[in-house]
Amino acid sequence: MYENQSHTNITVGPQYQGVMERVLFAIVSTVPSCVFLFINGTMLFTLRSKPVFCETSRYILLYNLLFADTVNLAQSQLLYLLAAFRIRLTYPVCGILVMLNNLATEISPLTLVVMSLERYVAVCYPLRHATIITIRNTGIAIIVVWTFSSLNVLIRVLLMLNFPFEELESLQMKDFCGKESLLRAISDLYDRASTYFLFVSAGMTVTCSYIGVIVAARSASTDKASAQKAHNTLLLHLVQLGLSLTSTIHNPLLIAISKVLDRIMIVRIQIVLYVCIIIFPRCLSALIYGIRDQTIRPVLMYHLCCQWKPSTLLSDAPTKAKISILITS
Repeated sequence: MYENQSHTNITVGPQYQGVMERVLFAIVSTVPSCVFLFINGTMLFTLRSKPVFCETSRYILLYNLLFADTVNLAQSQLLYLLAAFRIRLTYPVCGILVMLNNLATEISPLTLVVMSLERYVAVCYPLRHATIITIRNTGIAIIVVWTFSSLNVLIRVLLMLNFPFEELESLQMKDFCGKESLLRAISDLYDRASTYFLFVSAGMTVTCSYIGVIVAARSASTDKASAQKAHNTLLLHLVQLGLSLTSTIHNPLLIAISKVLDRIMIVRIQIVLYVCIIIFPRCLSALIYGIRDQTIRPVLMYHLCCQWKPSTLLSDAPTKAKISILITS
């Protein structure tokens, strides 16, 4: 009797600890994801709350960037929770989720490129900015970004069709959902090559725009304040690109770490890397523009704070009046 009870405790104990460990780690990653999704969602709502945001090219591009980052963040968190709780999907469902995630991942750096070029034109060609950067041209640029990203994803889908589905006993996956579970050797090679080519090209474009703004800032005819703002914005775009690029080495880095550390330490490192490399870069755009942009900041703070501290806003009459003017304009 005592031997059976002891055996039961030994068996159930590790299982209970494993479940609690997964729940704890899921909470650690889900809480910041929910916070950042709320901020991104509020930012998206803010960018549709005033005509000036809908009629200005850089805000339209920012909306496209935020939308892609938000979708990417939501899907990454969904895939993480499915893996954490050991929920296995079918191959078609996993393929759709992975391809949508790849689509959002590629849209972000391409949109950053277009935003960098817009700032370059604003500083280096201020007199022609209004004729070059129009709503129509911005819409065309966004369509090109989505088309290029969609074609890239379509190529990956075609390469993925080489997967030997006919050899499977069932479409139910035996492993967790992820692109590593779906990609074959050729498609994996194409995935790596296209990703690195995309980020190298985007990095070179943003860097050239950055250098062009620095050179233009030394000209006597250039608005120094505008050039300095564009200089800082492009520098932040480079940081965003760098953080987005680090997300591509997340899984290879974990594989390398798993060869030298024990499982518990690997899981803890995985949580830190996931929050820093996957989650944080997806909310950086909202934080950068929500804090730095003088037009967005008061409206964004109004939408954020009115749900938390409405009494504070109502007691501050001048601030309330100023925000009301911005919202209704």
